[in-house]
Amino acid sequence: MRVAVAQFSATLDKAANLDHITALAGEAADGGAQLVVLPEAAMCDFGQESDDLHSRAEPLDGPFVKALTRLAARHRIAIAAGMFEAIPGDRLIHNTLVLVDQVRGLVGTFRKLHLYDALGDLESRRLRPGLEEPEIHEIGGFKVAMVVCYDLRFPELIASVADRGAELLLVPAAWVAGPLKEEHWTVLTQARAIENTMYVAAAGQVGTGYCGRSVIVDPFGVSLASLGESEAVGFADVSRERLEAVRAKLPLLKQRARRPSARLM
Repeated sequence: MRVAVAQFSATLDKAANLDHITALAGEAADGGAQLVVLPEAAMCDFGQESDDLHSRAEPLDGPFVKALTRLAARHRIAIAAGMFEAIPGDRLIHNTLVLVDQVRGLVGTFRKLHLYDALGDLESRRLRPGLEEPEIHEIGGFKVAMVVCYDLRFPELIASVADRGAELLLVPAAWVAGPLKEEHWTVLTQARAIENTMYVAAAGQVGTGYCGRSVIVDPFGVSLASLGESEAVGFADVSRERLEAVRAKLPLLKQRARRPSARLM
């Protein structure tokens, strides 16, 4: 299956963001991709902490998901992208990923579990964390799971989806730039791929405050596609033969030690 990662700089203008998404999805489809991964907050950027995200949030049956579904049908491609999801009766909102395809429409969702209350940011002032672990979905014959940005820093979460059968991890992100942050992104995407012998397709926002550098990493940690700091689309072919060969040579999933019920003496 050919996978694409697409990066751009989202703003608070949802219509303008959708124009970018439309162009990038078309470019991905023209390049033969069956799946394109777009960044976290692709529907609407975070903006400043004083910006009102609540009024911009939408339900899962709202305009943004419907537009993605039409786009998927037009190009016969699956699309993963980040949005802000309204919570009825709540002043907070979810940071949600949606996965749509050309046949089923909305295939699945994932609400960011670990909020970015770190390095001077406090996402919890505006966002409510999800409560459910990532689901496994089938796209192009591969078992796919999704996490969001900061979730990448929690290896036990990624290990849990690999242990449940995930073969390809999608990581939409708006990875904040900063001292050593780009290096963290590179190391973590490779580490999650290597320690779980899975493909990782990670798409980041670009522009002021974000580092971009979207990547597709194979199960042995090899970078198959790598973008810079500008709007772009990157492609790579994910192969079942490669996945099975790596897992045969490096059977980490079979060997993964389970946490003992009592401390070993």
